[in-house]
Amino acid sequence: MEIKRIQDMDLEGKKVLLRVDFNVSLENDKVKESFKIAAAKETLDYLLNKNCKVAMISHFGRPGGVPNPEFSLEQIVFDAKEILATNLTFVSDCVGEKVTTAMDDMLGGALLLENVRFYAGDETNDAEFAKQLAENFDVFVNDAFSVCHRDQASVTGVTKILPSCAGFRLLEEIHEMTIIKDHPIAPAVAIIGGAKIETKLPVIKFFEEKYDYILVGGKIANEAIDQKIEFSDKVILPTDFVDDRLDIGPKTVEKFKEIIAGAKTIAWNGPTGKFEDEKYAKSSNDILEAVVASGAFVLVGGGETLEILEKNHAMDDISFVSTGGGAMLDFVAGNVMPGIEVLKA
Repeated sequence: MEIKRIQDMDLEGKKVLLRVDFNVSLENDKVKESFKIAAAKETLDYLLNKNCKVAMISHFGRPGGVPNPEFSLEQIVFDAKEILATNLTFVSDCVGEKVTTAMDDMLGGALLLENVRFYAGDETNDAEFAKQLAENFDVFVNDAFSVCHRDQASVTGVTKILPSCAGFRLLEEIHEMTIIKDHPIAPAVAIIGGAKIETKLPVIKFFEEKYDYILVGGKIANEAIDQKIEFSDKVILPTDFVDDRLDIGPKTVEKFKEIIAGAKTIAWNGPTGKFEDEKYAKSSNDILEAVVASGAFVLVGGGETLEILEKNHAMDDISFVSTGGGAMLDFVAGNVMPGIEVLKA
């Protein structure tokens, strides 16, 4: 897959709109998922070294297309400065005069624009809104893999107006996802958990074709059992549970660990129990321990799965940690990724 790459663009001194994913969870007003912010650092540093004027744009929560202080990106500015080791200036809008003035007044560092989803035109990919997003810039760089399965103004709309390319993180995500999707080393094992069987079922079906085992836990395992969904012998569903099926049981965990121990490739998306309650986090924690000990190439994605890694201080023990959850599922299932399609060379 040939993608327009940041390193092939003439960027010296350009005004750059950089799409990032700073849609992180907060705890006591502090960023919990620092990894998602740090993922943008390589691209941001590269642009600043090219003397670019950079404005970063992101969504944050679900404000429903209207301004809401609860979903303002101003809340993360202090932490983002520390994580990116860069001076950031917050701009209380993402279009219009405030952005124009902030770009003109920049003396270093980068801008962090207000939540793009304070405007309904982002999610509807409104052409006029995309034009407003683009009007202060020379180039658009997308470094947010996690939104590439969306056809939105801040993902695809601006590419119709500005010369556009993929940042370093997006390029890396595409490379690693392609390995997981098309070139897994056998034995290959997929671990699929979490909720929403309707979104996970196509992914399970994909892995059935190319992987040796698919280990299914979490709420989707309960839904698969209740709906009597038929799978091949490659798909291993739980045989025992904890309490009211809020976690998979010890027999299932041991079976999963035995399979994981022999794996050469592991793709993991979604917890195997209601991990936010520590009582039902045991299976996810045990599986993480087995995954790390396996020595396999491991790719992990999905916000909840990343929380498990961060709680266990295991981010550095995984071969590749994706910033995408739904995007990871769509990519490996072979679905169209609008944000990537528009960047093809």
